[in-house]
Amino acid sequence: MSEADKGAEQSNPLVGLRDRIDELDTNILQLISERARLAQEVARVKLAAGGDAVFYRPEREAQVLRAIMEKNIGPLDDEEMARLFREIMSACLALEKPVRVAYLGPEGTFTQQAALKHFGHSAVCVPMSAIDEVFREVEAGAVNYGVVPVENSSEGVVTHTLDTFMNSSLQICGEVVLRIHHHLLCGENTRQDKITRVYSHAQSLAQCRKWLDAHWPMVEKVAVSSNAEAARRVKSEWNSAAIAGDMAAELYGLTKIAEKIEDEPDNSTRFLIIGNDSVPASGTDKTSLVVAMRNKPGSLHRLLAPFHCYDIDLTRIETRPARSGVWNYVFFIDFSGHKDDPKVQYVLREVESLAAELKVLGSYPKGVL
Repeated sequence: MSEADKGAEQSNPLVGLRDRIDELDTNILQLISERARLAQEVARVKLAAGGDAVFYRPEREAQVLRAIMEKNIGPLDDEEMARLFREIMSACLALEKPVRVAYLGPEGTFTQQAALKHFGHSAVCVPMSAIDEVFREVEAGAVNYGVVPVENSSEGVVTHTLDTFMNSSLQICGEVVLRIHHHLLCGENTRQDKITRVYSHAQSLAQCRKWLDAHWPMVEKVAVSSNAEAARRVKSEWNSAAIAGDMAAELYGLTKIAEKIEDEPDNSTRFLIIGNDSVPASGTDKTSLVVAMRNKPGSLHRLLAPFHCYDIDLTRIETRPARSGVWNYVFFIDFSGHKDDPKVQYVLREVESLAAELKVLGSYPKGVL
């Protein structure tokens, strides 16, 4: 460094800081490029081994992201650092083979946002018009994975998703929890003083019920197929508004009349990743079951007893009416652990001996992001 440069740095410390940032950026660029080249080499090794090469490994990616969060020393928080690595991993995986993902559309829904959060922006995301269509696309092999909503913290389970699992061969491969913020949106032609109806998905209308009753009690609340559809309609109307999220607002060029209008401040939705193959243990996993029981006194107690006996942590239990006359109801159960764990195998054998039918929907890594 010349004397002139030293003098400039001393008189303006930003010069030295910016030079250091430029140097680090160059190093980061070189390291990311090296990582990408290694990803290409991994693809070559997998293809050379023959058979059906598996490029996306949910358990491996969960392990990498957890390790990043454990090693992070700040000042960026753990989740922000993991999100950065999520995008690097997504881009590197696309060099091997882009992941194709079906989601409950249309474009701009929270389900698309969940898909991007889990797979990164280098995944090829394909919108479907219904939950059962997502299942069919994955079953047919047209896409590698699907993303479907399963429960909301305010409004409970998405029954259509649970019911579709009962007749599907697909496995749950992962989960995503998305913090849901709803906004009241209008288009460029909207006359805000003349709004007579509000469009949104039925779940979103329910999640904003109290706010709407307090601020817009006289407007007609119209349920449509998705929040993105609500946003699309509003763009061409002058007397309507939509409840939707940031992605739909940006996609359709809408303006926010009011932000974060959800009734519950911690409103969130859990989404499931579905695929054709089972997932090996990642070290921190969940398992989901569907259990059919005959209607006898004490059935639920007998069903839950093995979990208590082997100290298995139940994280969710949901009852749904059975479609068959052989039994009266079925239970959807989530618990901590992997189906290959010895304790879990003991529990599954005991539950199977008590149940009319037992189906393991999948063991998968607990959501990291």
